[in-house]
Amino acid sequence: MTAEVWKSYEDNLLTHSAAHYLMTIHELLQTQGYARVTDIAKRLNITRGSCSISLKPLKKRGLVVEDSNKFLLLSDEGRRLAEIVERNDELLEIFLRDVLGVNPEQAEIDACKIEHLLSIESSVKLCNFIECIQADNKAAKAFLQSLRAHQDHCRHEAKSCPHCRDTCFFERQQIQPLKRAPSRKANRRLTPA
Repeated sequence: MTAEVWKSYEDNLLTHSAAHYLMTIHELLQTQGYARVTDIAKRLNITRGSCSISLKPLKKRGLVVEDSNKFLLLSDEGRRLAEIVERNDELLEIFLRDVLGVNPEQAEIDACKIEHLLSIESSVKLCNFIECIQADNKAAKAFLQSLRAHQDHCRHEAKSCPHCRDTCFFERQQIQPLKRAPSRKANRRLTPA
């Protein structure tokens, strides 16, 4: 992997927030037939002002369209992206929960975190893999059985593990969340001139 790959994170079609706006509009259009800023804000548990500000770039890109009555619609591209992210979320959750055995609640959280980051190619390959694993076929069942039997083999010896190397992933069941560093603006105020 080249040292520049991490920069491609910025090249995604959608941010996490934008993906959720599109999916929320899509869901509202399907369930109630219309979507307004108020409806989106309520569904996402944010203020109308924050919602309006966040919708501006999506409107500018032509993914969200507002009619003369202030109802929001998705353009064809906006709808397509919402459906892709929704499908990615579903695939990732199935993969994490049903294939890897991740707790359902954690699988939902993790799928949500990465649903908008997958390429179309990875989505298609993941879909093919899940279909293969879920097939009523002897080899797929044997693979899943072998995978499940292998899940609890950790001896907590990072030095001898080809995956953990210097740090054992499983040393602590609960990993504490990282504390956020102060923003650059805050750092400037604290730094003496």
